[in-house]
Amino acid sequence: MKKLFKIILNTIPRPLLIRLSYVARPILAFFLKGNTYTDPIDGKSFKTFLPYGYGNQRNNVLSPSTLSLERHRLLWLYLNNETDFFSRDTESSSALSVLHFAPEQCFLKRFRKLKNINYTTTDLLSPIADVKADICDLPFEDNSYDVILCNHVLEHIPDDTKAMQELYRVMKPGGYGIFQIPQDLNRAKTFEDDTITDKAERAKIFGQYDHVRVYGRDYFDKLRSIGFKVEEVDYTASLSDEDIEKYCLAKGEIIPVVYK
Repeated sequence: MKKLFKIILNTIPRPLLIRLSYVARPILAFFLKGNTYTDPIDGKSFKTFLPYGYGNQRNNVLSPSTLSLERHRLLWLYLNNETDFFSRDTESSSALSVLHFAPEQCFLKRFRKLKNINYTTTDLLSPIADVKADICDLPFEDNSYDVILCNHVLEHIPDDTKAMQELYRVMKPGGYGIFQIPQDLNRAKTFEDDTITDKAERAKIFGQYDHVRVYGRDYFDKLRSIGFKVEEVDYTASLSDEDIEKYCLAKGEIIPVVYK
């Protein structure tokens, strides 16, 4: 199964993969029912999760029901437990204006149903986004959004400085964002090399054929240089080992929470 998933990820274009996944998801969820692991996003449990990875495959990380990965489930728990994203009282406060880049399937319909947020999705290529836009040249006014979710996007962007500047521009003063990226915390400096053009080699070195860099620990300081206040949140440190295993999380993964 690992080999099959790797072939599928590396050969089928992402927009088509998104469409096909809507068909595959209920079938996978039915055959993998169990009680060993739980997806906190929908509360469903399974005997195992699925493998995932463009280069090195990670075992037991892809939820059969929501198709969430470790980072999605960690983000859900953080938003649910540590913010008013789901619980904001709109009788005493205005609804949150939320901008979500490259909206993930596991979140899209659930976020759209929330009455306490005004929700906009954007992406240049995704077939499920509301607004097709280049993150380096956004069509939104200055100081427009209370919350910006931009997760596993910046590693695809050649000019990530310009993208970060645009994210800062459209965020409201007092607003916050979560900008997750694949990150090697053992690496002090971010690594880029645009001379590597072979897709298989890029997947091996960068983790995915369409990534342009591997972020190191300096990612947080780069965000600070744009103007953001940055909190490096190790949310798994607040969870029990039992919950980390049950939810199939990556222990020690950092959530970059930024503020303007």
